[in-house]
Amino acid sequence: MHHPTEQQNLGKGIAYGVGAGALWGLVFLAPELIPNFTPMEMAGSRYVLYGLFAAAMVAPRWRVLSHTVSLRTWYTLTWLSFAGNTAYYILLASAVQNGGMTTTTLVIGFLPVLVTLIGSRDKNAVPLRQLLPSILLCLAGAGCIGWQALHTHVHSTARAPLLGLLCAVAALGSWTLYAVGNSRALVRQRHFSAHDWNLLTGLATGAQNVVLLPLALMLDSTSHGLDQWRNFALVSAGVALLASIGGNALWNRMNQLLPLTLVGQMILSETLFSLCYGFIWEQRLPTGTEALAIACVVSGVLLCVHAHRKPSAQALNRSTA
Repeated sequence: MHHPTEQQNLGKGIAYGVGAGALWGLVFLAPELIPNFTPMEMAGSRYVLYGLFAAAMVAPRWRVLSHTVSLRTWYTLTWLSFAGNTAYYILLASAVQNGGMTTTTLVIGFLPVLVTLIGSRDKNAVPLRQLLPSILLCLAGAGCIGWQALHTHVHSTARAPLLGLLCAVAALGSWTLYAVGNSRALVRQRHFSAHDWNLLTGLATGAQNVVLLPLALMLDSTSHGLDQWRNFALVSAGVALLASIGGNALWNRMNQLLPLTLVGQMILSETLFSLCYGFIWEQRLPTGTEALAIACVVSGVLLCVHAHRKPSAQALNRSTA
């Protein structure tokens, strides 16, 4: 009897996930747009602005909302903000600046595998054997991107490939922790809407970066021109609004509709969009290997969606038998 609603939620959740990926993919491009600024400066400015935007949006309802936020909830929001925002973005920007955009995208491309494997241990999760084909296709896609990065000179501008790789792996670990923790926190905190949870996350993230940003500016000995500062402010504000306010809200809404095993696969939409933005930035078409990687990623997500549709169909058959 619940089959139509479940299918509707599945469709809505996937749409929210794709929208979040399209907005989040922009964060891979940001370090290329403002290469003269440090990762700490990028993170600090983006997240201070995220906090300010969140504060302005939550202010009219703060008196009511504040009564529903316990000390334990603030603790959860603080560590989630650090793992998924502050630490992740510093590491990601460092990885892009030192190792290049494609290598970073490759490593972050393993996120769906980790999150899906963790999610497969949840109660009532789709069995891992049914998810194995999509996981293997995801790995194949990541492998293709890695092969491309290692065997061409397209991205030879990398400053320090090994450091970039280490930063990307650390970013992978940080965001995996966030993805799993945030998904489970939203299940526990069902009295918060996805939008309110995002704004509260913004307040926690902004508070952390009010400390980080002045420190980052003091540590940067480079002198910047007026045009560079203007671009820095515009990119920071754009990423804060589009990726943090918009992307996070869509992602949280998706988390309320999809199981963790499918949430893991939806992270691939960020990988796809970041690759597309990279091709536009470099003014080129994907190579054969990159096109194969994209095909693997899309096929993997479709197979994962199919695996999640089958339990619903089986439940309907049992209820009508």
